[in-house]
Amino acid sequence: MPTSFLGFLKLIGCVVFWGSFEFSARVFSSRYVLSVCKFGLCFGSELVCGHNQNLGLSQDHDLDLGTDHDHHLGLGLAHDHDIGLGHSHDHELDLGQSHDQEGDVGHSYRHDNNLTTDQKPDHDDHELALSENNELVISESQDLDDNLELAVVDNQEMGIDPARDLQQSQVLVSLPPVLQARNSNPSYELAVGQEFPDVKSCRRALRDTAIALHFEMQTIKSDKTRFTAKCASEGCPWRIHAAKLPGVPTFTIRTIHETHTCGGLYHLGHQQASVQWVAHSVEQRLRENPNYKPKEILEEIHRVHGITLSYKQAWRGKERIMAAMRGSFEEGYRLLPQYCEQIKRTNPGSIASVYGNPTDSCFQRLFISFQASIYGFLNACRPLLGLDRTFLKSKYLGTLLLATGFDGDGALFPLAFGVVDEETDDNWMWFLSELHTLLEIYTENMPRLTILSDRQKGIVDGVEANFPTAFHGFCMRHLSESFRKEFNNTMLVNLLWEAAHALTVIEFEAKILEIEEISQDAAFWIRRIPPRLWATAYFEGTRFGHLTANIVESLNSWLLEASGLPIIQMMECIRRQLMTWFNERRETSMQWTSILVPSAERCVAEALECGRTYQVLRANEAEFEVISQEGTNIVDIRNRCCLCRGWQLYGLPCAHAVAALLSCRQNVNRFTESCFTVATYRKAYSQTIHPIPDRSLWKELSDGDPNANKALEVIIHPPKSLKPPGRPRKKRVRAEDRGRTKRVVHCSRCNQTGHFRTTCAAPI
Repeated sequence: MPTSFLGFLKLIGCVVFWGSFEFSARVFSSRYVLSVCKFGLCFGSELVCGHNQNLGLSQDHDLDLGTDHDHHLGLGLAHDHDIGLGHSHDHELDLGQSHDQEGDVGHSYRHDNNLTTDQKPDHDDHELALSENNELVISESQDLDDNLELAVVDNQEMGIDPARDLQQSQVLVSLPPVLQARNSNPSYELAVGQEFPDVKSCRRALRDTAIALHFEMQTIKSDKTRFTAKCASEGCPWRIHAAKLPGVPTFTIRTIHETHTCGGLYHLGHQQASVQWVAHSVEQRLRENPNYKPKEILEEIHRVHGITLSYKQAWRGKERIMAAMRGSFEEGYRLLPQYCEQIKRTNPGSIASVYGNPTDSCFQRLFISFQASIYGFLNACRPLLGLDRTFLKSKYLGTLLLATGFDGDGALFPLAFGVVDEETDDNWMWFLSELHTLLEIYTENMPRLTILSDRQKGIVDGVEANFPTAFHGFCMRHLSESFRKEFNNTMLVNLLWEAAHALTVIEFEAKILEIEEISQDAAFWIRRIPPRLWATAYFEGTRFGHLTANIVESLNSWLLEASGLPIIQMMECIRRQLMTWFNERRETSMQWTSILVPSAERCVAEALECGRTYQVLRANEAEFEVISQEGTNIVDIRNRCCLCRGWQLYGLPCAHAVAALLSCRQNVNRFTESCFTVATYRKAYSQTIHPIPDRSLWKELSDGDPNANKALEVIIHPPKSLKPPGRPRKKRVRAEDRGRTKRVVHCSRCNQTGHFRTTCAAPI
């Protein structure tokens, strides 16, 4: 090769690679981008590529400075100082554009798009290879220039950073774990003269631009008339200055330096991704779907913007939007007096009252019962009332107290709701007192009640004080849970339930003996509790087959979501659910053609099937002797009772009673309790729970109402947050979980495993 030609190549190399300008190269490959920056020639070393000196990119391809018409590598000086790396139709790789010289270099690609050096060159002076872990290795026997930098970048961009220093005889360059590289986006272009309505809009636009282009911005000055910011990366010249125009509120970009020398962000977070930005990003989605979860917000932000935020940021962003949509928790307590007045205005006959602490006006108690529920319970429901409570999950906690009846078909019929700052004996006494006042108005229709609860002290005292004639029994759900915690034996728990269901004393005692054979301690535990409070065979009241109130479990599907809302939103959620239930059940009952409700119809049909096979002997016009395989039972159709006690306890004729009624040609349906008829069921839902207008209209609709004006004067502050009673609940390791592989935790800050972001100490 002529010496003059080699000298010319040296000159080109010095001009191209020793200059101070920046280069970018894009390789349109599916997996790798190779970036080579500033290649220096030192100590008079010569670039020699002879016939016996090959640099292979595959096993049978040589790198020669010769002529090859199929594959050639053009080396020259481009007018815009960029080195373009791309595929042409004949597999050319053109490094710049030059009208003078071209050097041809043969090359090939493997099918898996990996660059490998399968053939080692004869001389070891220069070696270029991609190792198996996709790291680019340069080994030089000669000294490398101080500013030589080699980088592999995932975003198909190459930048030259003169601050990097490579002085090793063997250099291994790999990427940091995460790289958010700057990219261009026409939607976020900024220009001198661009105007914004105010400084907030200006800051918001610059923040969105920084997030979209993956660089962090540092505010230098921000006030009512000026805003100046720069790129947060050290040494990057990007800078912007905006100022308020005289006489108008608009802000205008005065100066901007759009050039970035930083490579982007080397972490997944972003300083400008504040809670307000999160709220603005998901506002529309939350308005369409208020149940949009923080986890889903994190996933969407990562997918759209390529950044990872903490769960707390997503949660706070959602809370900020929800507060704007539904009002804050504090505003909910402040508007409670007006809300109660709106309930009484739109649903006449309803009871709604709120009470604050006399000393500091902090919220204490709220009681609400709709007139439609009161009418339906007193005129059509079973004389059975369940008491239960659930802890609220809102900002100020609290407890929701519930009093619920049961309609003729066995479904829950909510009667009254109370919200208290905490569950105490005094608050239960107050709630039952309000409930008694509510029912006392209709004393002529109020039956002798049967009340089911967990029989804690406050409830027992409240029932005795306000409902002295009521039968008060244990809710078996609470009793069985206590029994399970004590003995943790499924067989014993099942026997306890069978004993509770037993209709006669003989059957009950037989089940207790079975428990005693398994565990005498369990039998002793059961006998300590008077059976008249929980066992059907001993209970004096009429449960209609209901051993549990089961209120919270039945309402949990929608009540759980409501329990985390501001207090007015929660009560509105309850009211809307009741309004929907009343309407749906009213319309459904209109389609029934039978005399009895479906559940009662099925029970009577089963009794008819069994009763037809029984032998019946009549003693007089009302008394019968019914003989079956189980034994002999005496039925009195006048007093509606049977020796098996099924008729008395369930309100529906048992199989023995049905056999007696059939023998004397009586209509079985006439001997059921009235609450089981379709006509009574329709009466239960005959009243309507009316909607309440939006709070923006309350003042307008209440003009001239003295009660509404008085409600405006009542001040209710949020309650003092109180911890729930008892020890904090802990997540205990179940027996079946022991021995499982422990979950590997991941840090979102340094992208490493073994610790969380909050405990991360890695320098970033």
